Amino acid sequence: MSASQNSGSSKSSLPALHGVKIKARKGQQKAQAKYEPTIFRDSILKALSNAQPGDLEEISQQLDISGNTLEYRKYGETLFEILLTGGVLAPGGTILKDGTQRSPFSIFTAEDNSEVIKKHVEVFNKLIRRYKYLQRSFEETIKNLIQYINKWSSEENNKLAMAIGLFASGQMTNINVLTVLFKEHLVKEGLSLQFVTAVFKAYLSEQSIDHLGNSLKKAGMDNKLMEFFPPNKRDEEYFARYFEAEDMKQLVEYHNQKQRNSMKEQTIDRAKKMLQADNTSAEVIVYLKHQMKEGGWQESDFVQIVWDSVMQAVDWGSRAEQIETQVLRQVKQCSDILTVFATSPKTELALLQKVQVYCYDDTKLMKHFRQIVQILYDEDVVSESAILYWSEKGASHQGKTVFLKQMEPFIQWLKTVDSESEEE
Repeated sequence: MSASQNSGSSKSSLPALHGVKIKARKGQQKAQAKYEPTIFRDSILKALSNAQPGDLEEISQQLDISGNTLEYRKYGETLFEILLTGGVLAPGGTILKDGTQRSPFSIFTAEDNSEVIKKHVEVFNKLIRRYKYLQRSFEETIKNLIQYINKWSSEENNKLAMAIGLFASGQMTNINVLTVLFKEHLVKEGLSLQFVTAVFKAYLSEQSIDHLGNSLKKAGMDNKLMEFFPPNKRDEEYFARYFEAEDMKQLVEYHNQKQRNSMKEQTIDRAKKMLQADNTSAEVIVYLKHQMKEGGWQESDFVQIVWDSVMQAVDWGSRAEQIETQVLRQVKQCSDILTVFATSPKTELALLQKVQVYCYDDTKLMKHFRQIVQILYDEDVVSESAILYWSEKGASHQGKTVFLKQMEPFIQWLKTVDSESEEE
């Protein structure tokens, strides 16, 4: 038998694999996968074309129905590319141009009007509520689009930014999607600042500055607002001028408060370490005076920072019975520092209120409030008139009844001394 006959015989004798799918080669799979998003796109566009143009309620219904037959889970990002830009993104961030019409519904093709964008955002809201697994794809698509804002028109960017502000304010997406804007080329060209400004404006049209601040804090972005500015414009004065011109003074105030809080923490920490390292009172005072001037604090506010510095320098690890000795010794030792920053009746009252709240918050110090105030009086940090005013109408509400009761003998003594001095 010839070799060819032999070969034919062996082939014909191979068993047939009935009912078994032959696995496609990797190359074939890749070639097919390349076109699958466009097939999905065409299916979505067909579904959306069934709705009356501009009828957003019907568009929502068509998207809801399509989720039963189309693979939203597999093509979530493609779905949101279409709903946000009107088409499928090609490599490099442009919309794929293959002669296909743009989607009749998208953020990019919507009217550049906040009320219209709000109605479009509601379509996304209904879709994600219906198919909760789309949340991750939604955020990933937004991040992907943001990195290409240099490819879109200013009008498209503005509409996208408005939509993202509304998405974030309604908790549909985490505001950390904006970290993509920290890309160097986007920041340098001023695109990041322009985009994030529109996002914040839309967000604040729906929520308070505190709500936005909490979102930024959760995303770890509350101290990074300056990074949206081009490097040559990163200073506090420009920041304030820019956002005030954009009618966003509340954001300037929020930022300033964040800066002050940060500086406050740095001041307390540094002064505490100086005290623990046995720096002289004169050295600590020089540092604190510099910080007060640098931060533009009023003395009545700053004296409370000084108090925190003094008290945080104490190691409270000792036994309970030694706490009284510790706190009284610390107040006495640092009275010369406190005196420098309590030079008016208003400041003295602010210090008394701070001590009251401090003792109320730290239960181990509550019963020592009177002794602390007495030392402050003996060391000429606070005056008799400040203590009397505090007891009559200046006490804070925290623990007021307890502390007034505790102070009764000392207040009575002060009044006696006061009347005796008047008689003389």
